Amino acid sequence: MDADLLRTIADLVANCNLTEFEVEKGDLRIRAARTPAAAIASVVAPSVQQPLPPPAAKPVTSPAPVAEPPEYLDAVKSPMVGTAYLRPNPDAKPFVEIGARVSLGDKLLLIEAMKTFNDIVATKSGIVTAILVEDGQPVEYGEPLLVIE
Repeated sequence: MDADLLRTIADLVANCNLTEFEVEKGDLRIRAARTPAAAIASVVAPSVQQPLPPPAAKPVTSPAPVAEPPEYLDAVKSPMVGTAYLRPNPDAKPFVEIGARVSLGDKLLLIEAMKTFNDIVATKSGIVTAILVEDGQPVEYGEPLLVIE
């Protein structure tokens, strides 16, 4: 494995405002992703995962676990990485608003991932008490999206 190539990829992700970069050639797949706290990257070969060596002047550190506020523990969370949309199109009204009563299975928002729009539905009935994302905001896997009480 070419360590200089990996450092170059890590620098691209860190310095070009990329959140994710992936390239695949044959059975070798390189994926680099960045969290807001620090750059994290990995190299994935068939059934082997190795951490990316740190760039020359910028060490890669693991972000500290962040405890969720207690009011977000029952939040509807993102099942994938993508872009959250609170309305079906820019001219439409939002699927739900704070104070709206929802039933199990009601559409709450969309997450676009790889040019596919995925419905995010209510996991329980109740009232929407908080919307934690903005329309068009990138979201991560497991990120709280909204709260239903």
